[in-house]
Amino acid sequence: MKIKSLNISNKSVNEITLNKKIFGIVPREDIVARVIRWQLAKRRLGNHAVQTRSQVKMTTAKMYKQKGTGKARHGSGSVSQFRGGGMAHGPVVHSHSHSLNKKVRKLGLKSALSNKFKLGKLIILEKSKSDGKTSSLKKSLDKMGINNALIISGNDVDDKFIKAAKNIRNLDILSHHGLNVYDIIKKDNLIIIDDALKLIEERLL
Repeated sequence: MKIKSLNISNKSVNEITLNKKIFGIVPREDIVARVIRWQLAKRRLGNHAVQTRSQVKMTTAKMYKQKGTGKARHGSGSVSQFRGGGMAHGPVVHSHSHSLNKKVRKLGLKSALSNKFKLGKLIILEKSKSDGKTSSLKKSLDKMGINNALIISGNDVDDKFIKAAKNIRNLDILSHHGLNVYDIIKKDNLIIIDDALKLIEERLL
């Protein structure tokens, strides 16, 4: 499996061989869905809660005598039947996260990467120095026909490049450490800077 790497001027530079075990597998949509569900579940705060009967501050005195009024029998006013009372069986603070096998997570990431390559949405970008101007980077991306993308950077990050990219709408930058299925699927194109490619392959093999 080979792909031509591009420079920031949209000119092909080198021909790079991609690992078939990462970029050439048959994408598993079911696995991708499982991984995304696992990721989003971890993000949920789970801090929604209501006051129960025991937490409502209200007098515990009996509302009126037990018999002789012709009304239903009631005790404390903090029960859920009355305005201001506590809620019965309401939500409590808890974690929504669940476990997912590491092999499944890796397969989901490989499926997402293979799908981008299969659709022709994967771009390997040669590392080059940037002038730090958003307008220059935007013009370069427009030449490539990219207006919605995720960029994966390696260890040697050009601070000027990141500064310029942060101001462009629908363009996100992640370190290779933070590569994940949800962010890949969310964007139309995936741009991997050449020095990050080897690190990604080492991580997934």
